Amino acid sequence: MKFEVFAENLNFPEGPIALHDGSVIVVELKGKSLKRLYPDGHFEWVAHVEGAPNGAALGPDGVIYLANNGGMSWEEKDGLIAPGPQPADFIGGRIQTISPDGQVKDLYTEYADGPILAPNDIVMDGLGGFYFTDHGQRREHSMDLGALSYGRLDGSHVERLVSPLFTPNGVGLSPDGKRVYISETITGRIWWWDITAPGKLDLSGHGAHLLVGLGDFTFLDSLAIDAEGNVHVATMPKGGITSISPQGEVLGFVEVPLKDPTVTNICFGGPDLKTAFITASGTGRLYQVDWPYAGLKLHHAESL
Repeated sequence: MKFEVFAENLNFPEGPIALHDGSVIVVELKGKSLKRLYPDGHFEWVAHVEGAPNGAALGPDGVIYLANNGGMSWEEKDGLIAPGPQPADFIGGRIQTISPDGQVKDLYTEYADGPILAPNDIVMDGLGGFYFTDHGQRREHSMDLGALSYGRLDGSHVERLVSPLFTPNGVGLSPDGKRVYISETITGRIWWWDITAPGKLDLSGHGAHLLVGLGDFTFLDSLAIDAEGNVHVATMPKGGITSISPQGEVLGFVEVPLKDPTVTNICFGGPDLKTAFITASGTGRLYQVDWPYAGLKLHHAESL
């Protein structure tokens, strides 16, 4: 595979959204911002956001729905940036909206029974709502466990669907919309649940189904689903993308060219959705590469 650097010198990029005009929106966690990057190298500011913008998804009418984890501390070693525990200026996790003109508004900051902790990733269901991972929060000597959650686009309802989960990170839907996947960072596992109605899961029996556990000191970050239902997940500290079939077979692993233990996310773009955009966050790069699988077209993908 031939990797090309789409953009560099980014401030811990994550949450890529490939747009129909060839540009890509990324969040910068450390930079507290969203940028729209263009193939010719220039960029536009989308918004500046307090806390730490983490995951992003396009909703109707060009509105971006943002998973803001509330803030992170940062560590630098050997020229690489990495997130640390909860900072002193933590503002609390929240789901936000960003209008096409850059206005940032809080949509949700609390569940009915407590605060939203640290939203990480988000995916639209095309039925008036979205699933998101609430990662939990890590402090110096303790941590809060997380959840898989669901919210309505109109701000009318948000709830935890499955909790507690141990560091839930990426989230995605199968092509038919009947299965939701999440990756857990620390366990190196991907889980799935059957969806019975918008924001409703089949929790009978054991509830969760294990798709794969990668083991071997493998951490997982965000993920994307392709048109065939394969799961492509950012894999740390190996620094690349692992591809897994809907049956749990590992199809392969692709490493980014410049060593980066914090490869964090992947999305698909291009006219045939066979261009993968991969965030190498520690080195501040966004790569593009021809991918062997066509990505799944996301809901509201052409709203902006």
